[in-house]
Amino acid sequence: MANLTLTTFDWVPAKPRGYVRDLRVRWALEEAALPYRVASVPFGPREAAHFAHQPFGQVPWLTDGDLSIFESGAILLHLGELSPRLMPSDPHGRSDTTEWVFAALNSVEMASLPWTMSKLMGHATDTPAWKFVDDFLKLRLKHLEPVLAAREWLAGPFSVADILMSDVLRIVDDYDGLAASPACRAYVARAIGRPAFAKARADQIAHFAAADKARGS
Repeated sequence: MANLTLTTFDWVPAKPRGYVRDLRVRWALEEAALPYRVASVPFGPREAAHFAHQPFGQVPWLTDGDLSIFESGAILLHLGELSPRLMPSDPHGRSDTTEWVFAALNSVEMASLPWTMSKLMGHATDTPAWKFVDDFLKLRLKHLEPVLAAREWLAGPFSVADILMSDVLRIVDDYDGLAASPACRAYVARAIGRPAFAKARADQIAHFAAADKARGS
C-alpha cells in the first residue's frame, strides 16, 4: 500500500482557491481511490525545508515513502504508475498518455498561462503585447480543437493527461477564452463534471477555509 502525503500551502488568498495546483494531485488521487494525507507549509516566507522538497518554493509536492516528487506533471506520472485508472497498462496507451501530459504542460499551458495572467491582472487588450499573447493561445486552441472534437479523452480512457489538459483549459474557459472552441469547452465540462474533480476542488477550498478560521480572518 502506498504511503502518500500531499503537501500544499497552509493558506492562500481567496482568488487562487480552486486553482492551486495541489488540486491536480488531489483529483488524481481521488480518481484512483488511493489513500493519502495532506500536509501544509507556510504561505508566508519559505523555509529551508520547503526548498529542500520544491526548489522554487512552490507547491505541491508528493512524498511516497522515501521519494519526494515536485511538479504536478511529474507527480501525476508517478501516480499513473500506481493505478491503471490513471495510466493505461499497454505500451501504446502509456506512450500516448505521456505525450499528452507533456503537450498539456508545454504546448498548451505555455500559451494559456500568459493569457490568463494578463486577464487576471486586468492588462489592456488593445496593445501589441496582448495581441501576441492572444494569438499564441488561439493558435494552440486551433490545433487542439479538432483533436478533442474527435475523441472523448486524449489517450483512450480517462487518464492523468486529461486531468492536466482540462485543468490547464478550465481557467481559460473561466475567462471565456474557449468561446470559439466548442470541442475544448465541452471537453472541460466533461472532465470537471467527474465526481473526483468535485471532491478534490471541495477539499482544497475547505482546506484553505479552515485556515481562515485559524487565522481569525
